Parts: sequence; C-alpha cells; structure tokens
Amino acid sequence: MHLSATVAGWIAIGAAAAAAAALLIALAYYLTLRRIRQAQLVLLGSGRGDLVDFAVSLQSRIDALHGSVDAIAAGLARADRRIDETVSKTAIVRYDAYANSGGHQSASVAMLDSARTGVVLSAIQGRDYARIYIKELDRGRASVALSPEEQEAVERAMSS
Repeated sequence: MHLSATVAGWIAIGAAAAAAAALLIALAYYLTLRRIRQAQLVLLGSGRGDLVDFAVSLQSRIDALHGSVDAIAAGLARADRRIDETVSKTAIVRYDAYANSGGHQSASVAMLDSARTGVVLSAIQGRDYARIYIKELDRGRASVALSPEEQEAVERAMSS
C-alpha cells in the first residue's frame, strides 16, 4: 500500500500544481482583460456604451465634419470669385503731355481686376487747362484706343 500512497501523493501534487498554473493563467487573463477595459474607457470616456456605439458616433461626427469642410470650401470659392472681380491691380504713369510743359503734370491711372477689366483714368494738364478722360477696359480691350501712356499704365498694373 505504500506504493499506491506514493502514486496518489504524486497525483495530488500534480493536480495542485496544475490548479496553481490554471490560477496563474486565469489571473494573467484577468489582468489583461482589465488593462483592455481601461483602454476602452479612455476611448469611451465615462459613458456606458461599447466600442461599436463609439465607432458609430465617431462616424457621424466625421460625416458632419465633412459637411462643414464642404460648406467652407464652397464659401471660399465664392470669396475667390468676388476677389477676382475687385480692383486689385493699379498703376500710375506720370508724363508731360505737351512739349516744354515740364514737371510730369499729366498722369494715367489704370484700375483693373485680375481679368484686365476696369478703367483707365487720364488727367491731361496744360498751362491753362486740365482735361480728364476715362476709358473702360473689358478683358483687356478698350472701346476707345489707348494712348501709349495709358497702355503703359495697363501693362504696369497687370504686372504688379
């Protein structure tokens, strides 16, 4: 009987070791699960939802963000069109309209948008008079011929 007691003892020791190993494995799984749950709580906050609910709400917020970005892009495109149609290019050319008048008293001013549409204003100064001329430009074409000084003002404005 002594042999069967020894075998039974070894079986008991093996069972105890297996139980201890199972307990350690269970503890390791518990700690891993606890760490995962804490990581989920970081994502979810104090809410009681799960990751699927969180992902669904996150997707709806992303969709709303895309809608906002599209609205901003449309507004920016409208602003760009309006800016292109404003006077953004200007230049002044001063000159002597008449020989021996001196002092560069005459001037031509070009005020154009990005498509070369706008006006050229010329003030011709003589000794005893002043005349003002306004010529319209539509996409770089004037309805009345431009003087060389007016053409220079347009070219300077478009290069600025």
